[in-house]
Amino acid sequence: MPHFLVFFEFLRSRFSNHSAPFLSARQREAAQQLPFDNHFCFPPQSENSMRNKFLQSLALVAAVIGFQGKLSADDQTGLSVTMDSIDKLYDVQSRSISPENFTGEKSAGGMATDGTGKGASRELGQGWKVSPSIRIKGKSTFTLAEMNGPGSVRSFWMTPTGNWRTSVLRIYWDDETDPSVEVPIADFFASGWAKWDRCPLIRSTPICVNPRCGFNSYWPMPFRKKCRITMENLADDGMVLYYQINYALGDVPTNAAYFHAQFHRENPLKTKGSYTILDGVEGDGQYVGTYLAWGVHNTGWWGEGEVKFFIDGDKEFPTICTTGTEDYFCGAYDFEGSAGGKTGYTEFTTPYTGLPQVIRPDGLYDSVQRFSLYRWHIPDPVRFHHDLKVTIQALGWQPGGRYLQLQDDVASVAIWYQQEPHKKFPPFPSRDELEWH
Repeated sequence: MPHFLVFFEFLRSRFSNHSAPFLSARQREAAQQLPFDNHFCFPPQSENSMRNKFLQSLALVAAVIGFQGKLSADDQTGLSVTMDSIDKLYDVQSRSISPENFTGEKSAGGMATDGTGKGASRELGQGWKVSPSIRIKGKSTFTLAEMNGPGSVRSFWMTPTGNWRTSVLRIYWDDETDPSVEVPIADFFASGWAKWDRCPLIRSTPICVNPRCGFNSYWPMPFRKKCRITMENLADDGMVLYYQINYALGDVPTNAAYFHAQFHRENPLKTKGSYTILDGVEGDGQYVGTYLAWGVHNTGWWGEGEVKFFIDGDKEFPTICTTGTEDYFCGAYDFEGSAGGKTGYTEFTTPYTGLPQVIRPDGLYDSVQRFSLYRWHIPDPVRFHHDLKVTIQALGWQPGGRYLQLQDDVASVAIWYQQEPHKKFPPFPSRDELEWH
């Protein structure tokens, strides 16, 4: 919170009984404690010459600057940790939920006497990896975690078996009945084409995929009342899931928004040459990430299409329009590179953008090219105050140097933060609509 807001609260407190709604109780208290009394700062009107007002203003500014350290500490809750704040100590409680502690309660980890590791631990007993994972039956939903706030999910790790396009991650904030996150697990981790023996390695800031399909999320996810996380297994067969959800309990800043992620897929595209990544968002928030799982149905280059952001009432033309698909994902010239004398697509993974996986035709059953792409708007979030729509064109080339509108297989995950309540998501695709072949 900028210090001038606390300064503003200080002034308001001297003239009225009202307080600024954007300040927390702790910040208002800090403003009241500035070391000047009413008489010094605001003498009777007869003494208020222009010179006095100017000197009073200087004194107030000096007071705010003098309390800068205190106000900065009050302004931070410690729920979000960076390299700049990792050495600071805050009034939070660290907790973690896993199959070894389903509730996250203090002093309750590793107490299981039954679980998927019972056989292996039969000679060692309680406390020796008795319950490292869970089994989720086919066509059922398992609640992975329920947390009472205020607090924030700081990170979570998962590694599942089964079909990852039909394993659906959902997250509910506070008392909502409709999810704020509803995404197949592989697509949430920017790995829509992945399977057990074909996982991309991803080294980005909020999402990492490590060897042998270790899925990791570092998106901050604050909540004020509750957080509930579930996994639905749409497949007929059961699945095994290892997971760890790390969170902290503590005050949530007043301007902290809620994490949202929505999945969408069209195969083939319903409108030739055009795909909607996100629509129907209403409220106050900012867009922070795009993941695409793109399967081509034509030969040749497929990524001439522009990504467009329609912000706060935009109709025919957007406020933000990019210049091409590889441009939006911060690559260039078709992602082409040369290695061993051959020219081809070049996979890459960086903190904010990546093309981590390219599935190339193998001459047998993998007969089409497929691409995974991510773009995290962490340095450049797209701010909206009322509504947002995000689209991408599916555009290739045809003879004569003309664009070709494509009808490819495109799936996406849109990620944004906004204040609740959010507008209910569209119906989630059926199992058949999710599958890729």
